[in-house]
Formats: sequence, structure tokens, C-alpha cells
Amino acid sequence: MQFKHARKIRTTLAIIGLSVTVACSATYTNHGYVPTELELENIIVGTDTRETVAEIVGHPSSTGVLSDGAWYYMSSRIKYYTYNKPETVERTILAVSFDANDKVSNIERFGLEDGRVITFSRRVTDSGVQGTNIFRQLLGNFGNINAEQLLDG
Repeated sequence: MQFKHARKIRTTLAIIGLSVTVACSATYTNHGYVPTELELENIIVGTDTRETVAEIVGHPSSTGVLSDGAWYYMSSRIKYYTYNKPETVERTILAVSFDANDKVSNIERFGLEDGRVITFSRRVTDSGVQGTNIFRQLLGNFGNINAEQLLDG
């Protein structure tokens, strides 16, 4: 009987230990897509166009806003560890530039080591108004109405 009891305790402790170890391990997420070097070997600078690049590696996740309209392929690997702030451990940006004839003029690859970490999308809209609600804003405007401004408008 004592042997069964000791065995249950060891099994329970092993399960608890394994659970704690798994709970404290880091998890990673991958976002985006960057073509591999093997795929890029099929693109010939000065010959291929936007259409052929799209056929070979697909459309980009972002495009440039300037006249050349470069294409940007981006990928990130983010590490999540318990309650710590998520950390970007890898980021790759592939820039495919085009000339005036819409042909590939340059292909560049950038990583975290080439610069600083930037936020691509913040997803937060700041109203610029703090500590007030809509009713307080509406009621606060009653004293600011000038009859002279209404007649001149």
C-alpha cells in the first residue's frame, strides 16, 4: 500500500514539474512572408518586371509610396515569455526596387542588425482629449458661442 502511495506522489510531482517547465518556456509567433534566396535566384535584375516578380514570389505585403513604388516583403518572429513584454527577435525586410521602365533595378534584404526596431502598425487612435467625455465637451462649448460670429458666418 505504501508503495502505491509513494508512486502516486512521484507521478503527481513529475506532472507538476513538467507543467511548470512548459508554462515557463517561451513561445514564438511568425508573421509575414519574405521570399527565400532560392526563389530570388529566379528574378533577374534589369529584365524582370512587376508582373514576373508577382508570378515568381507573389505580391508584397507593402508597397512604396514614392514614384518608383518599390515592393516590400516583411516577416517578423516575436518571442513571448510569461508576463514579459513581447520581443522581436528577428525581422527581415526584402525591398524590390523598380526603374522608370517598371523593371527590377535592385533587390535588398534588411534585418534587425541593419537598424532599429520600428513599429509597422500601432493600431491605436489617440483622440487627443484626456479626462473628458463627450457630454463635458458639448456642455463646455455653450459658453464659447458668440452671436456676432453666428451673424457674420
